[in-house]
Amino acid sequence: MTNRLAHATSPYLRQHAGNPVDWYPWGPEALQRAKQEDKPIFLSIGYAACHWCHVMAHESFEDANIAAQMNQHFINIKVDREERPDLDGIYMSAVVAFTGQGGWPMSVFLTPDLVPFYGGTYFPPRPRYGMPSFHEVLLALADYWYNQRDEVIQSGQRILEALLQQKTGNASGGSLTPETTRQATRALLSSYDGGHGGWGRAPKFPQPMSLEFLLRRHAAGDPKALETVQHALDAMSRGGMYDVVGGGFARYSTDADWLVPHFEKMLYDNAQLTSAYLHAWQISREPRYRQVVQETLDFVQRELLDPQGGFYSSLDADSEGVEGKFYVWTLDEIRATLGETDELFEAAYGLTQDGNWEGKIVLQRAATDDELAERFGLPAEEIPARLAQRHAQLLLQRNTRIRPGTDDKVLTSWNGLMLAAFAEAARALENDTYLLVAQVNADFILREMLVEGRLRRSWRQGQTSPEVFLEDYAALILGLLELYHSDFNPRWFVAAQTLTQEMITLFQDPDGGFFDTTQKAEAVLLRPKDLQDNATPSGNALATEALLKMAAFSENEEWLHLAEQSLTQVAGMVAEYPTAFSRWLSAADFSQNSTRQIALIGDPKEDSAQMAEFLREIRDEYRPNTVVAASGLPIPEGSPALLADRPMLDGKVTAYVCEGFVCKRPATSVSELKELLNVAS
Repeated sequence: MTNRLAHATSPYLRQHAGNPVDWYPWGPEALQRAKQEDKPIFLSIGYAACHWCHVMAHESFEDANIAAQMNQHFINIKVDREERPDLDGIYMSAVVAFTGQGGWPMSVFLTPDLVPFYGGTYFPPRPRYGMPSFHEVLLALADYWYNQRDEVIQSGQRILEALLQQKTGNASGGSLTPETTRQATRALLSSYDGGHGGWGRAPKFPQPMSLEFLLRRHAAGDPKALETVQHALDAMSRGGMYDVVGGGFARYSTDADWLVPHFEKMLYDNAQLTSAYLHAWQISREPRYRQVVQETLDFVQRELLDPQGGFYSSLDADSEGVEGKFYVWTLDEIRATLGETDELFEAAYGLTQDGNWEGKIVLQRAATDDELAERFGLPAEEIPARLAQRHAQLLLQRNTRIRPGTDDKVLTSWNGLMLAAFAEAARALENDTYLLVAQVNADFILREMLVEGRLRRSWRQGQTSPEVFLEDYAALILGLLELYHSDFNPRWFVAAQTLTQEMITLFQDPDGGFFDTTQKAEAVLLRPKDLQDNATPSGNALATEALLKMAAFSENEEWLHLAEQSLTQVAGMVAEYPTAFSRWLSAADFSQNSTRQIALIGDPKEDSAQMAEFLREIRDEYRPNTVVAASGLPIPEGSPALLADRPMLDGKVTAYVCEGFVCKRPATSVSELKELLNVAS
């Protein structure tokens, strides 16, 4: 027997289809039944790669006695947080208000009017860890609902008032000035963990948005910013959280030293970290950073790419019911796979029979290339190739194991982030394969996830969800702009332009910034407007950045004004909490520094070699506040306004460089262009 979740598009919901719980997906049927039967709602929110979600499901939702209590006293609703970030955001705020912390699985109890009156995260099947059992919670809350209804309503009303106050009090007002960004930079640098790398204590998250902002500060002339970024990137890429065998990053490190990850791999982490390592490579030319970029993108192509072109959401932390089993080793397994005892490899990773985690081995570098070269009398440049050969052998062996589950739904916003990573890597590394992946992905989204002219958030096996959110529009616009930068096909710019106007129409808040949901979205407890960056950038930060870049391409003053107005929402918070507003800080950096606009005009057939030289000069360095448009003549319809009225001079490829509303003399040679770029910077 299966329940209603058997027909859901979400793999996470379908994982619970065999539970004895009478689950509903979120929707009118469940909400109406709660009102008709005057029952409270138990709302369970999680996601497919969540380890503790699986644990609670196995311990409680598969238990017939617990399920009977749930079915008798509650209307039970299961939600995939990745499909419904609006519900997740609203009720996570409630859980934090109840308990002081949040996380997944999220367990929230609501009145039939959707007002939360009690909440938490994981509840064990028996009392432990200082927590009551889930069975006890169910019985106590059922009694609370039926016998102390007035107190339930009052408790819910207090939380609702707090949520409404939080929503209306989010925007801080004021102006976000260059001094604000300098203060935020100082705060990031002073709070950095110079010993282990990163920010905060265990569990330690990678913070790619903070790294990106500091790379921008380096480009603006801050010498310490790059040192901090490189220290963090080096700490993470040694292994542990980074998969040295197969590429790609886990969600976070459970310890301070980046050794033992929470083993799930999320698309959004890998998109954002790929971009950070790529930009650091453009600045430093450190070979290891380029290697991480390539290995991560190769992992995504190999394990997270749908045949039609969409990127899947995640890989599970568990396989065979054990977290991390797919990824860890014993020394005997490694020696059997390599066919010998490789002293160099074992020294590189400090391998022992006892392992470094629960008797197993999580591969993390213990010696640098230079240290290994000195010890084994080899040139340092030979070490990466030798280790890569061993990694390839281990990967082949690992691929024979039972794999973690794949959440194969395609989410527009996460795909927009990864589209941007592939497109930018394609041009920076001159990799045609990455460009093709980006082009196919963009075509897939515009073909499959635009339904009757409106974007959709989620797709799986030909089915789309009815919802869409601000972050979906904004992330896709940014991804399309990066792709336009890479192949200059006006189709991508036209799509980005259309989506920008739709985004404004659907989500704009007259008081500034944007709501996360459309005006016509299903009515929930309140219309969310989350300004804070989390594991993914806030929709408002992405929308602001998209408007700034679209304005630079199109010279649309209205879009520029909307972006600048949106930045004022967080002016009072970014300096004090920079890790929570880092994508905003990058948008502010784009706004505050003179945007460089480059228009290239040349015949793509006659001048392809010279055009390639011009583009190589532009793309060779990290230029975060630069937009580039290129075309032959005549200019195709739908191209950026930046290309208008730009003739070719003397029949040669001609570059027009403008900065801060001032245009330099046109350049018809690479040497002239180089001089203009150096002066402009």
